[in-house]
Amino acid sequence: MEKLLEDKVVIVMGAGSCGPGWGNGKAAAVAYAREGASIVAVDMQLERAQETQGLIEEEGGRCIALAADVSSASDVQAVVASTVDQYDRIDVLHNNVGTARLGDPVELESADWDFVMNVNLKSAWLACKSVLPIMLQQGSGVVTNISSVASLRVLTGAMLTYNVSKAALNNLTQTVAIGYADKGIRANAILPGLINTPMIFENEEYVEMFGGREKFVATRDAMCPTGKMGTAWDVADAAVFLASDKARYINGVILPVDGGLNLAK
Repeated sequence: MEKLLEDKVVIVMGAGSCGPGWGNGKAAAVAYAREGASIVAVDMQLERAQETQGLIEEEGGRCIALAADVSSASDVQAVVASTVDQYDRIDVLHNNVGTARLGDPVELESADWDFVMNVNLKSAWLACKSVLPIMLQQGSGVVTNISSVASLRVLTGAMLTYNVSKAALNNLTQTVAIGYADKGIRANAILPGLINTPMIFENEEYVEMFGGREKFVATRDAMCPTGKMGTAWDVADAAVFLASDKARYINGVILPVDGGLNLAK
């Protein structure tokens, strides 16, 4: 059976996992590779990217691992240059990086606001700025930004920075989509809902607000219309589809992958 992304080159920004198990970026990188793509796995910590590389290569796939701070213009430019040197093209840019700092508008520190905006929003812009010229030369390309259902529905006021940055990411996605639609380039955003990945336990302060890990997971499961959080593979499968020619007429879509959470009252 023909693979959906045979001979394509995919950059996954945030391809590592912050803990044991499958994070969204790690699963996406492996899913792309399983469909025939060559992967550039990028993470702030090289060993995390290398773990993803190892998983891909164990399955016979192709991957290089790079370390980068995706909020740094020079780091992003270096990733793009290395990708072109290695593969001579870039077919898919997958922006998966995201973080949060707790606090409402009064409590939040200015430095925390800047940090989250740089990681969640500026990084995607920097990646687009460096990759889009390559895609323009090719006359084709796909940008997939991983946003959040929190960009549509505020689940808690304490996540101000996350909510606002992801809403802005949606707009960035659609601005790219309409601006490059006649140049063979598509851009879409995936909005994960409550997904059970290692990342949800990263902010221990937030987890403890729910009474610890077990209660945290139970609470998140109960919030989902399906009664269960999604997995990183739910997000990865959507990303593979949007990157493929099966989705060649899908552009500027803000796609919730949330089991219907954004519809719940």
